[in-house]
Amino acid sequence: MNRSLVTIAEHSREKIEYLLEMATEFEKHPNRRILEGKVVATLFFEPSTRTRLSFETAANRLGARVIGFADPKVTSGTKGETLKDTIMMVSNYADIIVMRHYLEGAARYASEVAPVPIVNAGDGANQHPSQTMLDLYSIYKTQGTLENLNIYMVGDLKYGRTVHSLLMAMRHFNPTFHFIAPDELAMPEYYKQYCKEHDIRYVEHKDFDADTISGADILYMTRVQRERFSDLVEYERVKDSYLLKLNMLGKARKNMKILHPLPRVNEIEYSIDETPYAYYFQQAGNGLFARQALICDALGITLDEVKNDKTII
Repeated sequence: MNRSLVTIAEHSREKIEYLLEMATEFEKHPNRRILEGKVVATLFFEPSTRTRLSFETAANRLGARVIGFADPKVTSGTKGETLKDTIMMVSNYADIIVMRHYLEGAARYASEVAPVPIVNAGDGANQHPSQTMLDLYSIYKTQGTLENLNIYMVGDLKYGRTVHSLLMAMRHFNPTFHFIAPDELAMPEYYKQYCKEHDIRYVEHKDFDADTISGADILYMTRVQRERFSDLVEYERVKDSYLLKLNMLGKARKNMKILHPLPRVNEIEYSIDETPYAYYFQQAGNGLFARQALICDALGITLDEVKNDKTII
């Protein structure tokens, strides 16, 4: 059985709820030795801070050893080694590979050739399933449910792999999405078609103001990603399109929480950090527990084993 995690779209509602329950167990007791003797390889062909560090922390707190690289310039890829050869070579040393790659589809390809599980830590503008699990966990913790929520996605919806993955995962929970973006960064047709095929309600907006966001349970902000643009003139034109200011929260629901996959540039005013609406730093913290669950699940460790684990420190 291939236990790789390539896209959250492959997970059923039951599997998502199962993983969220496992993450809850790890939040209660994050320090264990349940992965003693295991080796986790982190292969980051694209820059990352939060994702790489939280995966490595997750592995370390569970007793595993971590190998890998954060800079592809130090690998044999600079000598012309193929992705397949790199994956096959690292598979000799590790029990599981966590991989971020700049090419869409790289994680799928790696999962098809690797003899060990692959966890997709982001492939181009395509998918980011581990971010989605921590997003779902954050939404569940702040709202008490995943059902019937109004989720507003703001900014770079074209290249934002986190919003693409979250959209697919939420199809099980009857959401209503509001897409707020300029034409150049609108949600791609593929994902709008996905919504139609799965009876997911969505509304598109151009305006971004207090009235527009007054119905939000979750306000999911995104960074306009300079690295995804081939035309820097286009980037300069849209980079400041949608900035969240403190005075825009006057009509916000009391339960509303602001999420952001981070890093932010200037799209959330710093004064908002001190409000009860801000949840993006706690969201990043939740990544530890969500990724502990994903690593264990990929390695075949069950929820019952986690609940009955005697290696808690």
